[in-house]
Amino acid sequence: MAPTSKLSQGIKKASRSHTYHRRGLWAIKAKHGGAFPKAVKTDAVAAVAAPKFYPADDVKPRQPSTRKPNATKLRSSITPGTVLILLAGRFMGKRVVFLKQLKSGLLLVTGPFMINGVPIRRVNQAYIFATSTNVDVSGVNVDKIEDKYFARDKKKKAEKTEDELFETEKQTTKDLPQFKKEDQKAVDAALIKAIEAVPDLKAYLGARFSLRDGDKPHDMVF
Repeated sequence: MAPTSKLSQGIKKASRSHTYHRRGLWAIKAKHGGAFPKAVKTDAVAAVAAPKFYPADDVKPRQPSTRKPNATKLRSSITPGTVLILLAGRFMGKRVVFLKQLKSGLLLVTGPFMINGVPIRRVNQAYIFATSTNVDVSGVNVDKIEDKYFARDKKKKAEKTEDELFETEKQTTKDLPQFKKEDQKAVDAALIKAIEAVPDLKAYLGARFSLRDGDKPHDMVF
């Protein structure tokens, strides 16, 4: 019977040291100063080396798009003066008057502030519901109010003193600039004049919209 290289599964007949000497690895190691030689790739060889994989198709490099995005299309049910119901955010359920659409696509609305506490602000038309009620806004001038009007001032936070750290009273509202307060008063004055000319419209804008059990919004007429 011919000798086998393995005595059983996983057990070799020759030990590691026996194999080391039989293959002459000791001579190779002694010839190179006690260490096995290592293959060193030069930069030239590495540069000429062909890649492992090639693309199956000719793939053109992606070019940056120069096309400008289209302006957000305004819903046909929303026109200047339309009363909207806010469906999300801090003033959810409040009724507001639509003034105009800004370049960003957002809607410029106001309560007015003197009626329901909603100031001049921007809202996304995805989070509003348009009603069939309209207010005459021909006397309201909001030409100077654009997206930059709502930009916040970047101020560095000053280090708090020891007294401020242990202060119990927290400031919940931030003071608006004086020019924004004046703009709000001017818009409210023109709007309230048109609102008071319509019976029950002031009370309608001041009431918060809500649903009760059993109400079906899809069957309601606003």
